[in-house]
Amino acid sequence: MTTTAASPTSTLSARRAALAGGVGTLIEYYDFSVYAFLAVTLGPLFFPSDQPAVSVLLTLAVFGSAYVMRPLGGWFFGRLGDRRGRRHALVVTVVTMGLFSGILGILPSYATAGVLAPILLVLVRLAQGFSAGGEIGGAATYVAESAPPGRRGLFGSLTPVGSTLGFSVAAAVVGLVTALTTPEQMASWGWRVPFLIALPLAAICLWVRVRLEDTAEFEAMAEKHEVERSPLLTVIKEKPGSVLRVIGIAIAMNGTGYVGLTYFSTYLIQTEGFDKQSVYWASAIGIALACATYPLAGMLTDRFGRRPVLISAYVLYLILAWPAFALLGATSSIVVVTLVYVVYMAVNGLAQVPAFPQFTELFPRRIRYTGVALGFNIGTILAGGTAPYVAAQLVESTGNAMSPAFWVLGVALVGLVTVFTLRETGKDRLPV
Repeated sequence: MTTTAASPTSTLSARRAALAGGVGTLIEYYDFSVYAFLAVTLGPLFFPSDQPAVSVLLTLAVFGSAYVMRPLGGWFFGRLGDRRGRRHALVVTVVTMGLFSGILGILPSYATAGVLAPILLVLVRLAQGFSAGGEIGGAATYVAESAPPGRRGLFGSLTPVGSTLGFSVAAAVVGLVTALTTPEQMASWGWRVPFLIALPLAAICLWVRVRLEDTAEFEAMAEKHEVERSPLLTVIKEKPGSVLRVIGIAIAMNGTGYVGLTYFSTYLIQTEGFDKQSVYWASAIGIALACATYPLAGMLTDRFGRRPVLISAYVLYLILAWPAFALLGATSSIVVVTLVYVVYMAVNGLAQVPAFPQFTELFPRRIRYTGVALGFNIGTILAGGTAPYVAAQLVESTGNAMSPAFWVLGVALVGLVTVFTLRETGKDRLPV
């Protein structure tokens, strides 16, 4: 279908929606990802062991366990968003994530509480996973329904900018705290600071989101009494193929992205012996620079369509995965490490940016939030939360520091196969 030009008012509303979605997602993913950057510090505190690699593996396993709750959170917030409104669900997600991040910052360590400490850690991470399950699918839905026709890619690019930049901010905060404390202070109380910062950040995001109105799509749906009593059952019954396609793309997007976002730092510190502080700053700067390219990816997907940009991302990963790990293993330069971050995560922008509008274009509005959240969270469980653990386990079990590259190649192939089953929808209006 052809698109029409948006009025200044609708463009202003779309910008506000995109900004609110991006800021909220940034804060949500900051809260969620701080744990990953502190994995090397948290391991001995909650899982003491004579073998440091075992402590880190257990800590990364807990990181992955949070993803088990994401589909349940996706169902809960998807139902809330499809029945009560997109804005309502997005307000609740950011409040709950901020609250549980603050709780994580006051947990006792193993030395204080014994086996109760790792149990509480797992429970809090599960609660965080539940909250995260409703965030990015809801933000993508809200922004897509608010964007002018033909510009969903550009406006929607702020959602992956927010989620990815959240990791950069987390790395910067952890790096700053590490720089201002001694190793003893970091192990004693410094690790708590990044988690506690989540509380004021959540308050800021809450202020932004409560000022928004719901989307015109949802309001029209409510006025016409199209609200589904059970969005999840309707999604499974009417759109199983769409859910499977979202899962396939989410596997590729998260399986590649989380290696760069969470595993690279652990790999560089644990395996290659880089200084923690240097790695945190390289992560923060490299990821932030990569995020600056995401709006360009949004313009590309609006101009050429979702499929060509997605295919280019997966092909680039097939080409770059092995050289990226070879460089990280061979270099002692933190500048080279930063450049690897920039290139690797810029390619992930080509995978993320078209994916989110593509997800929303696969479902009618009455089940859109639920459909996007369900497929995305299942894919994230399969290849997102598990990625850093699988990568670390591959290195530990094979003794080959290059082995995680095979994981990246595998998930990129899953994405490539999935995208060939998609119909191009970049120029169409959102399905009603």
